[in-house]
Amino acid sequence: MAGITQHSSSGSTGGTFDPLRKRLLFPAWLMIGFFLVLPVLMMLVYSFLTKEFRGGVVWEFSTAAYDQFFFDRGLFGDEPAKIEWTYIAIFWRSMVQAFTATVICLLIGFPTAYFIATRPDSTRNIWLFLVTVPYWVNLLIRTVSMKFLIRDNGPLNEWLMMVGVIDSPIHLINTNFAVQLGLFYSYLPFMVLPIYASVERFNFSLAEAAADLYADKWVILRRVILPAVKPGIIAGCILVFVPSLGAFLAPDLLGGAKNFMIGSLIEEQFKGAAGNWPFGAAASMILLSMVLLVLMFYARNQARTAR
Repeated sequence: MAGITQHSSSGSTGGTFDPLRKRLLFPAWLMIGFFLVLPVLMMLVYSFLTKEFRGGVVWEFSTAAYDQFFFDRGLFGDEPAKIEWTYIAIFWRSMVQAFTATVICLLIGFPTAYFIATRPDSTRNIWLFLVTVPYWVNLLIRTVSMKFLIRDNGPLNEWLMMVGVIDSPIHLINTNFAVQLGLFYSYLPFMVLPIYASVERFNFSLAEAAADLYADKWVILRRVILPAVKPGIIAGCILVFVPSLGAFLAPDLLGGAKNFMIGSLIEEQFKGAAGNWPFGAAASMILLSMVLLVLMFYARNQARTAR
């Protein structure tokens, strides 16, 4: 009788707020609609407009921006269409850079997250603090500091020459390595924290049981631990890959013109009066489509896991 009374009481309490649930969500939906959906729709509309000679757009429907991204029709637009490999190469370079940054972050982030999750409770928060504290500083400041650190006459080269590792400075700035270093440094915590959350919830008695059945460490890692923490790994990979794909600070400051990425290309189209807003919007939509494909893959993978 008491159990029935308790159940009905909790049910009536939950039902009290049923009419308010949609109203309570209204501020969140308003923020999402105004600051996310509306800007994306504006970019979609701009991508189908015509470039104005002095910058901005002319409100005339056109697919010229998408045509410019994929096809080259000559200087005056009257030549037979050829594939425009310049922008496609930039987009492909962005995907390769983002994928490489994700792999590097995974290789470094998984052992780091595993180490932190297996520390005693008294020191675990200290390790998490050490991982996150550098990211309290603005990304622009951290990227400029990285550029100062790895330049030809920077502290890194001076220290390597002082200890006798190298005889002359190593040229690191304006290279793919510098871009990778910047992306890795920028987004490593996005890999560490989701994996840490998964490892922390892992039941280590399963690993002990596998060891009792004479499984070695690599078999335990591959067959027991990795499947259990797979959701955290996938979430971390997405959280690193998506912002790396559209990054522009690291390519601009550390990579130079020869290491242009899609984020830098989009940024350039909205600078000054010479920018091409429809083309920048079209490139943004192409980038957004790629991101949505990644997220759809993740959602589909999660749905299969839930079954």
